[in-house]
Amino acid sequence: MAAPTTDPPARSDATTDPAGRTPASSRRRAWAMFGARALGAVGGGLLLYLSFPPRTLWWLALPSFALLAVVLHGRRARAGFGYGFLFGMGFLLPLLVWIGALVGSVPWVALAVFESLFLGLTGAGMALVLRSGAGRLPGAPFWAAAVWIAGEALRGRVPFGGFPWGRVGFGQADGPLLPIAAIGGEPLLSFVTVLAGLALGELARRRATGERRRALAVPAALVVASLVSGPLSALVPATGRTGDTVTIAAVQGNVPRLGLDFNAQRRAVLDNHVRVTEQLAADVAAGRRPQPDLVIWPENSSDIDPLRNADAAAQINRAARAVAAPILIGAVLRNPDGLTTSNSSLVWQAGVGVVERNDKRRIQPFGEYIPWREFFRFFSPYVDRAGYFVPGPGPGAVDMGGARVGIAICWEVAFDDLVADSVDAGAQVLAVPSNNATFGLTEMTYQQQAMSRVRSVEHDRTSIIATTSGVSATIDPDGTVTANTQQFTPDVLVDRTVLRDTTTLATRLRSVPEWVLTALGVTAIITAVVIRRRVGTESRAREDEDG
Repeated sequence: MAAPTTDPPARSDATTDPAGRTPASSRRRAWAMFGARALGAVGGGLLLYLSFPPRTLWWLALPSFALLAVVLHGRRARAGFGYGFLFGMGFLLPLLVWIGALVGSVPWVALAVFESLFLGLTGAGMALVLRSGAGRLPGAPFWAAAVWIAGEALRGRVPFGGFPWGRVGFGQADGPLLPIAAIGGEPLLSFVTVLAGLALGELARRRATGERRRALAVPAALVVASLVSGPLSALVPATGRTGDTVTIAAVQGNVPRLGLDFNAQRRAVLDNHVRVTEQLAADVAAGRRPQPDLVIWPENSSDIDPLRNADAAAQINRAARAVAAPILIGAVLRNPDGLTTSNSSLVWQAGVGVVERNDKRRIQPFGEYIPWREFFRFFSPYVDRAGYFVPGPGPGAVDMGGARVGIAICWEVAFDDLVADSVDAGAQVLAVPSNNATFGLTEMTYQQQAMSRVRSVEHDRTSIIATTSGVSATIDPDGTVTANTQQFTPDVLVDRTVLRDTTTLATRLRSVPEWVLTALGVTAIITAVVIRRRVGTESRAREDEDG
């Protein structure tokens, strides 16, 4: 008797089933199997969470998806949705706990539940592809991994511009598969990771059920091919040339205290960054530090609009004059309408002021603005603390200190197209100014740093992360973190950076690998449904003939 999907087994008037079990014992066994699968789904999601930074347990992603493959095998789409949802909750609830530090537990849990619905849809599609019997597609783990990428593509775009946090590839910054990002970006890195896990689960299931040795060949080959693809990808060089070397300083001024209250002390944050920059200038004068060609301050380093506040402008100008280099300022600017604000990166030159400006191109829903504000006010009092930010124009790159600097402000680094646009606009180095102070001592800053490591490999660029409170970091084009700060301490990172005009295959292809994999996943689902229906029709026809 087959185990149930998500519903309890149907009642029966028979005293025993063909296997000799009573209806009561059959129901108990069915519930036990359901419980085991549900536990496996949640456990698989938890393993995926544990594979993410700040831990370096990247390999846990493989048993995570191996468990999911075993759980989904032989299940219908409805059950696949339920198990996919449970997998999502096991993964996203602990991964996104930092949301609670910002707005409380109710929005945190609500976001995890909502995003898990996308993983439920993904699980339903994967279950269709992984079903056993005559309707099963050959090489099913491959097609199921493509379905996963289709789910990530959807989740990263809707609603409100999407929420790409927690894509599988972002958890692989410490693993041997990372070089794949230079071939097909984060989507291909995710795909190979998921494929390796699903194939491992298929291999383990076939061995456990005693299938013939020949039946183990395909999943075993998929596992091996997945694991060797990372080192092989590292052999594919970027094309183009490297340029001059510049010295870049990232300033972490720190904030007066943890949490949202720092916004009430905007002047203190600005003063901190001015003071740390002046200390950098003193160290340069004393020969303790090299002279920087450019300086990067974090997002929100000047929440006081320096274009409207002469005192704030004087402070910034004092710092730029002292360090004798242009400074990239993270500023909050009030727009001419008097109602909205822009999250901007300003290139400030001593004695001149702003010489270039780049606004944040994709603002954060429920953080920088609230969609449907009146509706969501019923759920959280923090709604009215969110801003009225609007996205701004800009190519995502500015010229300063002899370098073309690509800018991804905070969570913009999670979006493939924004970083690719910066590189297309000529970025020779990537800057990620961020403000993580509102999230306290949570794992958020480490998760975001891993994204920058993937981007460095994807586009063969050095990344410079400057945050108000940490963790700031310098990252080589191979994804290696060469230096980093501690959280909630003032500090400066100075890095000799080689400017690059190189292009990787991922840079040239942009979103093509993701769209190809998404198309394969959707096609696999449709094919599985068509084949299953045809097999069912043929089976019923044979039964009618026999009858």
